[in-house]
Order: sequence, then C-alpha cells, then structure tokens
Amino acid sequence: MIITNETQALLSNVILKVAPYLNEKQKRLFLGIIASEIGHGGIAFVKSVSGVARQTIVNGADEAGLDPVHDEANDQIMTDRIRKPGAGRKPLTEKYPDLHEKIQSLIDKDTYGDPEKPLVWTTWSVRKIAEKLLECFGYNIHFTSVGKELEAMGYSRQQNQKMCQIGNQHPDRDAQFRYINDTAEQFLEAGVPVISIDTKKKENIGNFKNNGSEYRPKGNPRPVLDHDFPLPELGKVSPYGVYVLNNNTGFINLGVSHDTPEFAGESVRVWWNTIGKNTFPDAKKLYVTCDNGGSNGSRIWLFKHYLQNISNETGLEIHVSHFPPGTSKWNKIEHRLFCYISKNWQGQPLIDIETVVNLISSTTTKTGLKVACTVDSNSYETGIKITTEQKENINITFIGPNEKWNYIIRPNE
Repeated sequence: MIITNETQALLSNVILKVAPYLNEKQKRLFLGIIASEIGHGGIAFVKSVSGVARQTIVNGADEAGLDPVHDEANDQIMTDRIRKPGAGRKPLTEKYPDLHEKIQSLIDKDTYGDPEKPLVWTTWSVRKIAEKLLECFGYNIHFTSVGKELEAMGYSRQQNQKMCQIGNQHPDRDAQFRYINDTAEQFLEAGVPVISIDTKKKENIGNFKNNGSEYRPKGNPRPVLDHDFPLPELGKVSPYGVYVLNNNTGFINLGVSHDTPEFAGESVRVWWNTIGKNTFPDAKKLYVTCDNGGSNGSRIWLFKHYLQNISNETGLEIHVSHFPPGTSKWNKIEHRLFCYISKNWQGQPLIDIETVVNLISSTTTKTGLKVACTVDSNSYETGIKITTEQKENINITFIGPNEKWNYIIRPNE
C-alpha cells in the first residue's frame, strides 16, 4: 500500500499517542497490525516512528493472526499473557553459574572492619566489583546488575554506623580483628560453639515513650508519660545477650539489678545450662567474643573469675577474645541481635517485665533468627573486688597477638 504524507502523519500521531498506554503485548500487536495494514515498507515505517525493534513488530504481526493466542506446549488459552513463554532476559546466574562464588571471593579479601567474617556488608562499591569481575574472570556485568546479585546473596545497603573511634586506633587493632576472624572460622568449622556477648542498653520500665512508631488508627496515637524519669517502683532492666554464630540464635538474660561481672558470668552460665549444652552436647570448648569494657572487659579479673567457675562446673575449655578499645560496634551481637530487638519493640512502651520478655522472645528475622529470654531476679552488688586467692585460682593462659585480649580458661584440677 502506498500511503500519502497526510496518512503517514496521521498514523505517526496515532502511534505516538496510543503506544504509551499499552502493555508489552498490546503494543506489540498494535504496531504489528499497523505494519501489516500498510504492507510493503510498513515495518520500516512503524520502526522509525515507534523506535521499537523490527523483530518485535514482526512478532506482533504474527501474533495478530491468532485469536486467541495459544501456548503450543500446554495447549492452554493465555489471553492475559504479555510475553511469550521463555521470553525475557535470562538470569545472570544461568550465564555465569558460579557468579555468586566469584563475587564472594572478591569481597572476602577485604577484611577491614570485618572481625567475624562473613558480615552482611562490604566496603567495595558495585562499580569496583564489576571491574574486578571483568578483570579477573572475564565476566562482563553492569554494576547495577552486581547490586541486584549482592541483594540476592543477602547483602544490603547499610546506613552509617558509629564505628570510627576518636584519635589514633590501637596498633594491634587489625591483628586482633584477623585473629578473632580466623579463630571463629576454625571453631565454627569444627562445630565448637562460638558466642558473642554484651549488655544491651538499660531500659526504663513503665509507660514511657519508646523511639520509633507503630500502626494505630489515624489520629489516635498511644498516650505515654510526658517525662522519662525512672519510676522507682518499676525500676530498669539490663538485657544481657548471648548470640550464637553457629545457628543464628539469641538468648537474653533480663536482669533487674546492676550490670556487674557476676551478672555477665551468670548470664553465660544460664545460657549454657538452659540452651547451650543441649544444642552442643559433645562440646569440649567454648569461644567467647566480647567488648573490651563494661562488666565483661578485658581488665576485669572478676569476670574471669566467674568464667573460671563456669569452666569448673561444665568442664569446658573457655577461649575468650576481646575486641580492641573503641570497636564495640563490630561485636556480632550488636548487628545480629540487639538491633532487631530494638526494631521489634519500637514505638511500644515497655510497661512491665512481661511485656519486655514477650517482645524480646517474638523477635525474628528473614534469616531465621530465634530469641529466648529469661528473667534474672537476682540482686547483684556493685563495687566487689576480686580477692588474691580468687585471682590465683584462675587457670588462665594468655595467647594471641595481644595477650591482654586473648586467653583460655581451663577447669581447675
């Protein structure tokens, strides 16, 4: 068909105005029909106006002759199908079956700030990873696709975290990180329980405002007290946590007294007696990672004394590593347990102990985190000093790149 300039202008106007409102299939059929009606030169004309690929227009013309469109493989009517079966770009993992393994091998090499590899973030940019994939393995992948693959691998974009210390970092910091990383990997591979411990921020009990928000009927916010002064009759709670790297489980010993070395040691002991020994019945060793300050600091000999009591009671050889000063945010429990507890109870006042226990115990994640919680009603005195006899009775061996931060406590004979 020979079309006049006026007809060409009319068809161009129709294509440009109608096409944006159609889905893939409708657009393909619409353009194919117009090209077929024009006849010779129709495909070239429609292609020049719409910018759609020639083959797409040809496919649309072919499909326009079917009423309705059938799936030959299943002989089923597919009136709502947009693409043909098997159409669309194939997953990158189909083209490169070992893509995730190659990406992991690249980002694992960067261990800065990575005390207990693998963490769920990387300091590498997606552009850098894309460049290295092409350079090292010949995989030509766009950086935006690298970002999608990282998400599929469990990585995510992370907000800034308070992980940079003021002043010069400790000269043994990197060596200690690597020691913790290597030791944790060896113990995990051998099936030895590896735990991360710490005390979460103290929380006031009562109808106080809790950071965050919750879904409620519009215009009906939850009323809370207009001040944050602790109520003596309700007091505070100190959640002492144990996070188990082996199986992504958490335990909270909810203390109602002071956060002391005795409380820290008792929390580890309760975890072992209630959960640990049943989960790891054949364990002869236990690897503990913790901060360098607070009730479980590296200088606190009273904490070592209570670990000695646990070792004597259980027969466990307890290996302990402390993170360097100023690096507590790298402690695994911070971003694998405590942050999810805070997220779970955001916007909900911690009105009583039962509420706190329920909110902690109901904390879960997509990766399968499970949390158990018990209430510790013991009273722990502050200001207790270790005696000379207690210190001499600690069967301790200092090891590692910095002996103040790494040691083994064995049962007394």
